[in-house]
Amino acid sequence: MLALVVVVLVVVLPSSAWASRLDNTYDGNVFSLYAGDGAMVPPRNSLADSLRRHRPTVLAFYLDDSSDCKRFAPTLSRLNGEFRTAADVIALSTDSLDPAEGASPDNPSYYWRGLIPQVVIFDQNGDVVLDRTGQIPLEDLEQSLSAVSGLELPEVMTQRRTEAMEVNEINAEVVRVR
Repeated sequence: MLALVVVVLVVVLPSSAWASRLDNTYDGNVFSLYAGDGAMVPPRNSLADSLRRHRPTVLAFYLDDSSDCKRFAPTLSRLNGEFRTAADVIALSTDSLDPAEGASPDNPSYYWRGLIPQVVIFDQNGDVVLDRTGQIPLEDLEQSLSAVSGLELPEVMTQRRTEAMEVNEINAEVVRVR
């Protein structure tokens, strides 16, 4: 009788949500779940605005249900935290992109090659200085942004090597209030 009650409870009661960085299932926004930065989506600026203001820009294409994007989200979140004052980081889900046919260079669709994650970095003149897909090391992104923004990276940042973590992590930022 006890076994029957347990089976009924398991079937009738809703189950817990299981989020995993290692599968291609939709768990929710990858930046709030896996990177601790749900404020990245929607982006604060459009690509057209960033290019018009002559700001170095990181354009990142992702999908919420991609294990590769889930593992890459903390890297992009950290980059956003490090360069927020010097560059715009624009994360766009490819689900919301219009077809690239006839797109102008200030339209993100113009740069998307159909692979995720994909990162495109622009200098102040709007020229592409990096266009790569996959798990791009944080150091490569930092060096590209450092070169186009004029910010010098501390030696400790140039010497380290990071890898995508296989566990959920919590990112915390300290913001100084004036």
